[in-house]
Formats: sequence, structure tokens, C-alpha cells
Amino acid sequence: MSYPGYGAPAGGYPGGYGGAPAGGHPPGGPGFGGYPGQQQDPLYGYFAAVAGQDGHISAEELQQCLTQANFSGGYKPFNLETCRLMINMLDRDMSCTMGFNEFKELWTVLNGWKQHFMSIDRDQSGTVDPQEMHQAVTSMGYRLSPQAMNCIIKRFSSHGKITFDDYVACCVKLRTLTDLFRKRDQAGQGMATFPYDDFIQCTMST
Repeated sequence: MSYPGYGAPAGGYPGGYGGAPAGGHPPGGPGFGGYPGQQQDPLYGYFAAVAGQDGHISAEELQQCLTQANFSGGYKPFNLETCRLMINMLDRDMSCTMGFNEFKELWTVLNGWKQHFMSIDRDQSGTVDPQEMHQAVTSMGYRLSPQAMNCIIKRFSSHGKITFDDYVACCVKLRTLTDLFRKRDQAGQGMATFPYDDFIQCTMST
């Protein structure tokens, strides 16, 4: 259901993008071993290169992993706060870390957001302007008021431009907050009641 103040597909990103980057193999290459019981996967080399013995990565390790994988390409690498947001988005066990399955899910989502950003960054400047950002948010299915969009632009732009890193941070927050709101909007009417402590938990965890 989509109406003012709500919306967006369940995935929170357009299209069905995903998979490892074209060309070559991740660190470890073919035949790279995994943790016991871990099914071999093309992305596992990236993950295992920074994961600890517990098979999880922290925000700092995620930042290192995405930088080593050159995920951002020509764009500036993700800052640490964006990596924390990405982990929180998929942190279902509240461990503040990310396992391999969560990493795979994140990789797919990030690929979708990256392809989407590239499609609106037509001059390949590495940034998008407020109008392009509005177009991007709307095309992902979100139905926001001009006032809400203005808040987003003020929060994530610098000198009227939004970088790829800030674009991803915005997408993470939109997806996470929408998911949290949807769980509490049981009637699907775009309204929810939050006890104060619940509200603080929701906003502080994104």
C-alpha cells in the first residue's frame, strides 16, 4: 500500500541488482575455504578477509571490507557512520555486528542503490542535486511531503549536493524507519502510536 507519508517496496530499493563485481575473483579466489558449514560463495573471500573467528564483522571491519572490494568504485569510500547504519539496518540479533548472510543481503541492497545512484548521476560528478534526490526517493516508492523531502535534503546534502555515501546513508535511514513504522501501523493507514521509550529506541537505532 502506498499513500502520502508512506510507501516504498519491501526491499527499499529499485530493481533486482546484486552479485559480485564483474571481473576477477574476490580475495581467496576459487576454492577459498569458509567457516565450518559455510557454503562457498563468490562474496565469501571479501567477508572472510576481515571477519574474526566468530564469523562476524563490526562497522570498522565492514568499512575495511567495502574499501578493499572497491565497492564505491570512483565514488568516495563509505565513512564509519554509514557503515554503522548499514549494520543496524540488518542487525536482527542486536549484536551490533554482521554475519555472512547479512553481508550478502547488504551487498545486494547496496548494488541496487549504487546502480540507482549512477542512473541519476548523469554527469558522473559523484553527486546528485536536490531535484535528482527527490526523483530517486520517489522512484523507490516513498511518498513524502515537500517538507519531509526538504528535511532529507538539509540533512544529507552539502552545498546543495548529495554524495554517494550520504545517498546510501539516506536510503538506509528511510528503509529502517519505514520498516519500524510499518510494524507499528497495524491498520496500514499511515498512522502509529509510539510510547516514548519505543520512539527513542527506534530513532537512536537508525
